[in-house]
Amino acid sequence: MAKKPQDGAQDERPGRLKQIRMVASLVHQANPKAMPIVFAAAIGTLVLFVILGLVLGQALFMIPLGVLVAIAVGMIIFGQVAQRTQYSMIEGQPGAAASLVENMRGRWVVTPAVQANRNMDVVHRVIGQPGVILLSEGPRSRVGKLIGAEKKRISRAASEVPIYDIQVGTEDGQIPISKLQRHLTRLPRNLKKDQVSELIDRLNALPQAMQMPKGPIPRGARTPKGPKPRTR
Repeated sequence: MAKKPQDGAQDERPGRLKQIRMVASLVHQANPKAMPIVFAAAIGTLVLFVILGLVLGQALFMIPLGVLVAIAVGMIIFGQVAQRTQYSMIEGQPGAAASLVENMRGRWVVTPAVQANRNMDVVHRVIGQPGVILLSEGPRSRVGKLIGAEKKRISRAASEVPIYDIQVGTEDGQIPISKLQRHLTRLPRNLKKDQVSELIDRLNALPQAMQMPKGPIPRGARTPKGPKPRTR
């Protein structure tokens, strides 16, 4: 009985290492300077602890501590670099905002492409404790009408629930995809859990006309019909 957890742990390690190597390969392809920066930060941290250990006469203590801190620093920087690389890869792809929110922690109920046009500009509906959040992807000159149409469509069902509209993009007044998660988590928590559930039921009962496939999709793809809200 005692050997089974150990065997499972041994099986997980190669999988984790393989995943880290895959991510590192993607990061290196996207930014060849990223991985050298990660290694330089880790080695620099270790060198600092070695010097401190020699100066203070505590080398036997400081060097092992430096190894642990260097690994931690390297992993933290690697995580940040990997996240930035992910954002750069999905930025500008239709459905990127919806895909990002679906993978956020907490209860965020995402219905992709509740409004869309032929130019692949879309509005996604998100329900959470802040209320109703309309995420748009596309130029400001075109998504305004889509946001207005969706607000009008859900206004009665949403009643007095706050409705936020957030334009995701790189134009002035829009939120870059890399800052979207932080922006959403800073919104006020206006609803309790039972109110969120009630709101989900009311809005899910509304007729919908279109749906985007889950996650980022290539430009030029056709928009299928028959949306179904997805909950995490």
